[in-house]
Amino acid sequence: MNMPCQLSNVTRKYLARYDCILNEMIKGMTEARLTESISHNFIVQMIPHHRAAIAMSENILQYTTDIPLQEIALSIISEQTKSIENMQDILCTCENQINCPQPLCTYGHRVDQILETMFTQMREACYDNQINANFIREMIPHHRGAVRMSRNALLYEICPCLRPILEAIISSQEKGIAQMEALLCHVSR
Repeated sequence: MNMPCQLSNVTRKYLARYDCILNEMIKGMTEARLTESISHNFIVQMIPHHRAAIAMSENILQYTTDIPLQEIALSIISEQTKSIENMQDILCTCENQINCPQPLCTYGHRVDQILETMFTQMREACYDNQINANFIREMIPHHRGAVRMSRNALLYEICPCLRPILEAIISSQEKGIAQMEALLCHVSR
């Protein structure tokens, strides 16, 4: 973490919880049991990603009094809880969609690049005593990672049940990025 100033006890507590969430997400995504199915692999890596967004949102809700940020966090919790349920419902069906080795390898290589970028950006977010701004600086690369992972999966032969979930992830998280980028100027003051 890049911490340029002395942090308050409240900020330290917020960031300690964030660090635990981030480490758990990284472990869940990098240690997921991958198969010969791009659809299966996407789901088992996206579920811990979504769980982290929910936990990050619950973390900020303990500290923020900013109403627009509260609404964003509550929306993340609602949307990503539903997305996890949807992915769990189709996992057994989707794991039967087997991919050939070459596209599977290309897909996996691109996912590794996306994850490395996302993990680095989330770890290197600039931290100060403005907890609301910290949350946004952490969540924007998190959302961008989900969008990139979803767009990547759409390039390949995937389970038809997964396609609307990917499209919903892209739509909701691009909207969330725009909302947070607009809000960042307000909460950084």
